[in-house]
Amino acid sequence: MKTSIKIFLFLGVGILMTSCISKKKMLALQSEYDVANKQLGECGENLNEYMARLSACKQENEKLKGQVQTSKSNLQLREEQISDLKDQINDVRVLRDKQLSQVDDLTTLSQSASENIKETLSQLENKDKYINLLQAAKTRADSINLALAVNLKSVLKTGIDDADVEVKVDKTVVFVNLSDKMLFTSGSSNLTPRANEVLGKIAQIVESRPDLEVMVEGYTDSQPIKNSCIQDNWDLSVKRSTSVVRVLQTNYGIDPNRLIAAGRGEYNALESNDTAAGRSINRRTRIIILPKLDQFYDLLNPNMVKK
Repeated sequence: MKTSIKIFLFLGVGILMTSCISKKKMLALQSEYDVANKQLGECGENLNEYMARLSACKQENEKLKGQVQTSKSNLQLREEQISDLKDQINDVRVLRDKQLSQVDDLTTLSQSASENIKETLSQLENKDKYINLLQAAKTRADSINLALAVNLKSVLKTGIDDADVEVKVDKTVVFVNLSDKMLFTSGSSNLTPRANEVLGKIAQIVESRPDLEVMVEGYTDSQPIKNSCIQDNWDLSVKRSTSVVRVLQTNYGIDPNRLIAAGRGEYNALESNDTAAGRSINRRTRIIILPKLDQFYDLLNPNMVKK
């Protein structure tokens, strides 16, 4: 009997201990589950935060791509502007070298002219003979200029308004005044389609007279101008005369050694710049057709005067 009681007591204690252990495990597992569940929630929040950051990064990346594309476009524009400026610098250098060469030629011609004048003076026996010589030279020069002016007017009169073109003889040269609106688009040195027609007609006369030189002078009004390509009115006037010279050389085969490009800016105005009409007149291009210096001095050579 006592033995049976002991057995029951032992079994009861065992069952009670087993029950306690299972409850502890359950509590531990429940605690681990709660921790894991909390961590899962935190991971979800972190995931949402990272997703938001990723979206912001994508937006920033697209923005940066746009900025890069804009920078590339700006860089290409700057490179084109730099290339244009380099071309302008080269043109200025060529013009400078030509002008230096002309100065050298002028020095040589001046020496030659001095010798001709000395020879003339030594051969003149009296004042009347000297006057006759000068009159003969003037008559010859006037005849050349008159014939040239008549030819120019005849060639240019077809299809050209009188208000847009003016042919004049001034002392020893013939010049053609061309209006701004005829040759160029407003505020630029770009030639209009009509300009090619006019310059082509002038080129016909110039080509037929290889003994003459052509100086192209650009004029502007007094309204200030400045942009990415043009510094001021001086710059615009030079660019316009250079555009005309290029067309005469490139399109019509005029020998560049006979061409001179010059800019007069807003100065040497024909009318007041206080009115729109005056400014319109002052915006012009003057093409001067003149004898070469050595030929001009030849007019003073007594050996070349007809007896």
